[in-house]
Amino acid sequence: MGTSFVFDDPDAMRSICGINDSNIPYLEKLLGCSIYVRGDRAECNTEESPTPQLSAFLFTDLMDRLKRLSNVTSEIGEFEILMEFKASQNASEKGSEAAPSKHEFISVLSRSVYPKSNRQEDYIKSMKHSQITFGVGPAGTGKTYLAVAYSLGELLSGRKQKLILTRPVVEAGESLGFLPGDLSQKLNPYLKPLYDSMEAIIAPATIRRLEDSGSIEIAPLAYMRGRSIHNACIILDEAQNTTQAQMKMFLTRIGENSCAIITGDVTQIDLPKASASGLVQAREILRDIEGISFVNFTARDTVRSRIVQRIIDAYEKN
Repeated sequence: MGTSFVFDDPDAMRSICGINDSNIPYLEKLLGCSIYVRGDRAECNTEESPTPQLSAFLFTDLMDRLKRLSNVTSEIGEFEILMEFKASQNASEKGSEAAPSKHEFISVLSRSVYPKSNRQEDYIKSMKHSQITFGVGPAGTGKTYLAVAYSLGELLSGRKQKLILTRPVVEAGESLGFLPGDLSQKLNPYLKPLYDSMEAIIAPATIRRLEDSGSIEIAPLAYMRGRSIHNACIILDEAQNTTQAQMKMFLTRIGENSCAIITGDVTQIDLPKASASGLVQAREILRDIEGISFVNFTARDTVRSRIVQRIIDAYEKN
């Protein structure tokens, strides 16, 4: 059983659904149901959705929003609409006008990056107010993307002088063998997820310019011993693959006016069985330290696609 919303404007439909229907996963997350685009209509599974009126309200609101904006994107659309919708729902239930919720966002040059869930909003708030933030959770929850967006915003605004990218060099179940090139080229395959996130926010030419000027630095985790890093944002990705000694070493590199964002998924540890994860230990012993925040994501926070969320759920149940 389903309910359909018919678009009378093909251009509006393309803007709302996104290129290759890229916005559909976010709309599905808002409505809590599957959406299938067929021709000039979007069909929603009303057995999953609370009411057919909910989907009609959302698409009508998006059409009205298009009249005020040049485009609806996944970055600016989902959380705003969700907050406004909740506010309108509260208002109708209480019989009075309710104000929209205020929420955090990240500014990178002229672009704004908005959270797509309440947990992502907590994550942004933690990065702004804590010197060290741990984002721990499964794939597809936006941990790395938001960490990169926040750090680029700090760098390009002049609040920080440098962005340092690092991660443990641990292969996920297969050996890549000898990698040619200089240090940067050898590490590039390991740091590709960070570069993918950067390229989704700013132009590759801007990234190269920042690298050439030294504003973006690639630092192997093993080479950070003995350093004291000031006035920088430091991102440690795939932190579940740090040893306990490496995590302690990394955390003690942070100097004045620097912040660190550590991301990882404790269900995907690739360390030898004899080695304990530094991320697991840090979560246990640092949780009550002032200035350190932990944001724990779950499968429900997955925004990559509904199929990723289902895969994570299946593995967690096994």
